[in-house]
Amino acid sequence: MTKINITDTILRDAHQSLIATRMRTEDMLPICEKLDQVGYWSLEAWGGATFDACIRFLKEDPWERLRKLKEALPNTPLQMLLRGQNLLGYRHYADDVVKNFVAKTADNGMDVFRIFDALNDLRNLRISIEAVKESNKHAQGAICYTTSPVHGIKQFVQMGKQMQEMGCDSVVIKDMAGLLTPHVTGELVSELVNNLSVPVHIHSHATSGLADMCQLKAIENGVSGIDTAISSFAGGTSHPPTESMVAALRGTEFDSKLDLELLQTIGFYFYDVRKKYHQFESEYTGVDTRVQVNQVPGGMISNLAHQLKEQDAINRMQEVLIEIPKVRAELGYPPLVTPTSQIVGTQAVMNVIAGERYKTITNEVKLYLKGRYGKAPGKVDENVRRQAIGNEEVIDVRPADLLPAEYARLKKEIGGLALNDEDVLTFLMFPDIGRDYLQQRKDDNLTPETLDAFNNDSNAACLAATEFNVAIHGETYHIKINGTGYRNQPSRPYYISIDGVPEEIIVEPLDSITLGLETNGVSASNSTLSGSNGRPQATQPGHVTTSMPGTIIEVIVAEGDTVQAGDAVLITEAMKMETEVQAPIAGTIKSILVNKGDTVTPDEMLIEIAE
Repeated sequence: MTKINITDTILRDAHQSLIATRMRTEDMLPICEKLDQVGYWSLEAWGGATFDACIRFLKEDPWERLRKLKEALPNTPLQMLLRGQNLLGYRHYADDVVKNFVAKTADNGMDVFRIFDALNDLRNLRISIEAVKESNKHAQGAICYTTSPVHGIKQFVQMGKQMQEMGCDSVVIKDMAGLLTPHVTGELVSELVNNLSVPVHIHSHATSGLADMCQLKAIENGVSGIDTAISSFAGGTSHPPTESMVAALRGTEFDSKLDLELLQTIGFYFYDVRKKYHQFESEYTGVDTRVQVNQVPGGMISNLAHQLKEQDAINRMQEVLIEIPKVRAELGYPPLVTPTSQIVGTQAVMNVIAGERYKTITNEVKLYLKGRYGKAPGKVDENVRRQAIGNEEVIDVRPADLLPAEYARLKKEIGGLALNDEDVLTFLMFPDIGRDYLQQRKDDNLTPETLDAFNNDSNAACLAATEFNVAIHGETYHIKINGTGYRNQPSRPYYISIDGVPEEIIVEPLDSITLGLETNGVSASNSTLSGSNGRPQATQPGHVTTSMPGTIIEVIVAEGDTVQAGDAVLITEAMKMETEVQAPIAGTIKSILVNKGDTVTPDEMLIEIAE
């Protein structure tokens, strides 16, 4: 008998795929006693986007979630997804940070570390694997499956061998987009099993409707473990249903031995839980075979839709889906998985919106083309590289080799806001939202004297017109109105931030009253201001503006500086990607209307340049 091991993704990837990673810890804990009785090989419960979502949206401590789940699941190994040298963020971290992060994660209860690199550059996995082994935990190397002229079974088998040599306890085929087909799966698994001495697992998303068949083929060809999701969070861009796979294997030589009736009880629990998060449901809940052509995972499609809605260009989605494979080929065929999916997808959106390919290039694309994420799988288009970085040096070493130790420096920077090493690591992963989270946690413990002072502060009261909290379905959101546009049109967009994330809403009046935004007694509809932030509209050639809503992360120039047309003057962040905003004309910086951390919207004047 060859028992198949099952990893259930219900506590991480399943809800990340279907409800934007919004499931709260309080909805996980009540069912943990039953989950712990199932006999899973592991439960994926952490990593991926959960860390980010906890502090950005849910205002939960991700470390506390890990500790509570470990306590509630004493008999079941917990598993996480780790992005190699990127950890759980979107840049490479210094080796001392990687070692500290892995050690603390192990201390807090993690058992299995699934480690991958978006470029399949194994140099970026070495330190993570070594750190996991030093903590006496299970290191699972992940092969990011994709198809291209430079990817094939031969290359993937060679990767598996190298991962085994690096100390991995198992190897998993990570089919993040649902690109595998049944016969290719059988051949790939067979070759890996025949060439490796460690167990082989398979992780495949159900986007294209083929994952169930692929898993069965993998099982027939010697795979040791499969990833599934409880049925109420299965299918679509998630995974094959646990109950279905258990039923399919029952009574065969591959019987998982899991209790089907217990799984069904758990399924009904999560069926009710899912209703609470209906506002976060993915639009892509069914089969979407387009992924077999454009290789765009369902989660990436959701991000693209969000970006296009911000630009009032959702009707251009098909153009973007056509553009993505072109950008991917020009960048050397990176697999589309975090962060390369965001890098390729955002650049494709910019190419389409601008009407000119690579007119605006994100900083992440520039870093990628400099080799700062690792070695591209294929040949990069040199014309694109020159357009992006000119004659700048392209590194060929492991990117982290160029990063100095940073843990001690950043620990000092966050200071007293960090109460322990875990807090320091939260700040390290996401400096801006991490600091905001830790500051908010501190502010929530205001003394009575401080609270009275705040309540009597007239400046604080003024914020009520444009900043407020809204409670919906048990979740609280911080809303900030940043500006408005199109004053003369019946339907008017309002640019807002929800927990710091820029959004755009369209307001339509129910009568003939002109839409206006009251701000400190002044109606924005009768003003030349772009919104409640008090910035005028960009109307002259020397007015610097941005084409996408975002956040200012750096002001490069100062008043009085001389700039040439095309010089970078600001850096903004939108959809986790950074973009330089360039001077439209040559001249002198006359005034700067933004600071680091400000939220900005299209058509506002951010900087004024005098010719």
